[in-house]
Amino acid sequence: MVRRRHAQRTVFELLLPDGDKLWDPTLRGIDEVLDDEDLVEQVAEALGRRSPRSSRLGRPGVPAEVALRMLVLKHLHDWSYDECEREVRGGLVYRAFCRIGCERVPDAKTLIRIAQVLGPEDLKAILERLVAVARKKKLTRGLRMRVDTTVVEANIHYPTDSSLLEDGVRVLTRAVKRLSEKAGLGRIRDRTRSASRRAFEIAHLSRRGMQEKTKLKMRASYQELLGLTRSAVREAKKAVTEVASGTPKGALAAQPHIEALTRKITDTVDLIDRVVAQTKARVLKGDTHHPDKVLSIFEPQTEGIRKGKAAKPTEFGKLVKIQESEGQFITDYEVCATRVPDQWLWEPSLKAHAQRFGRLPRLAVADSGFASAGNERVAQAMGVRRVALPRRGRLSGKVARRQKQRWFRRALRWRTGSEGKISVLKRRHGLSRCRYKGVAGMERWVGFGVIAYDLWVLGHAGAQS
Repeated sequence: MVRRRHAQRTVFELLLPDGDKLWDPTLRGIDEVLDDEDLVEQVAEALGRRSPRSSRLGRPGVPAEVALRMLVLKHLHDWSYDECEREVRGGLVYRAFCRIGCERVPDAKTLIRIAQVLGPEDLKAILERLVAVARKKKLTRGLRMRVDTTVVEANIHYPTDSSLLEDGVRVLTRAVKRLSEKAGLGRIRDRTRSASRRAFEIAHLSRRGMQEKTKLKMRASYQELLGLTRSAVREAKKAVTEVASGTPKGALAAQPHIEALTRKITDTVDLIDRVVAQTKARVLKGDTHHPDKVLSIFEPQTEGIRKGKAAKPTEFGKLVKIQESEGQFITDYEVCATRVPDQWLWEPSLKAHAQRFGRLPRLAVADSGFASAGNERVAQAMGVRRVALPRRGRLSGKVARRQKQRWFRRALRWRTGSEGKISVLKRRHGLSRCRYKGVAGMERWVGFGVIAYDLWVLGHAGAQS
């Protein structure tokens, strides 16, 4: 049964009458923002969608208010679920902030299930409500807009052909063994250790340099690893075929598990076939520009993105757009399904700003990745008074004079705040690496991080007022 909040006296009222003096001023400001009924109702509606009758029947679940505040606290401090449970259970201030009081603290597994219920659409709705709260508090009016992109990395190891083949053999062998146990198939050969040894040999040889003798040894090791991988794939396909021909007697109760394992094995085989193809193209044929590279067996949607950083030339994850207005307030974000040029994100950003504020900004600014004559014309045609998009390369006299004007240089100085904002999101709120799985997990991770940051801005503004 979905509840809005606990109907209990707080622990402060019972044990510590003057406990409100222990609160951090920023946390107190965040507490005031989260008292908004629309935010609680949004979470309650999401929890009610888990089952058609969960809003009226069943044992009482975690209140929507408690769930929202605990998830905010988790991403505000970049805790794990276990750390969040432990900190809230042992802290009087956090108990009071989460509206738990003397009630039982939800455990980590319960929080994980609740976080999975809140989808990207729910988080977008929460962000939209926070923008409305910021406008009401006159923290932002939408007169200026700046936008930038960054890469949120997936939670994967550095991808190499040998490690991907090793991962594929290990995952496939484990799934086929489980299928054999459920369906009563014969003995499955385990090639995991042999694949790990070949991968270790390749990693060791790669550190010696690229002498001709080393190249020959590495090529031979790759061929052995490819042979092991193809053997594992053949055995997996054979197991799937045997299961498809008919469920063995006594395995009917395990049929749902068998079907799930069969789907997983089929998807993994497709990924491994792509890894084998790209390994053969790169190692055996010397083609390093093989299309549609697989960078992870566990997160196949991961892309390799170059942002021109000297310390990290290639990042493995997803491109994320961060959009702000004045007052250091993030008004919109977008996780791009595939890598797109920054220029393509300019017009959607202006439309998102107009949707949030009911008006276009007077000043719109971004870095040179967004700059083009077409984007400037689009913004001016929509009604933006001043557009600051610095061009690259040799400039015409008119463009050069325009970029030297005082308002343009001041706009570029204000734009550099986007770099600091992205740094704060990565260091403080965990956007350096996504720890949720899949594309939807990436969207939820970024959404929670952005919401936590905006709540910090609102709480800090409330503490200063």
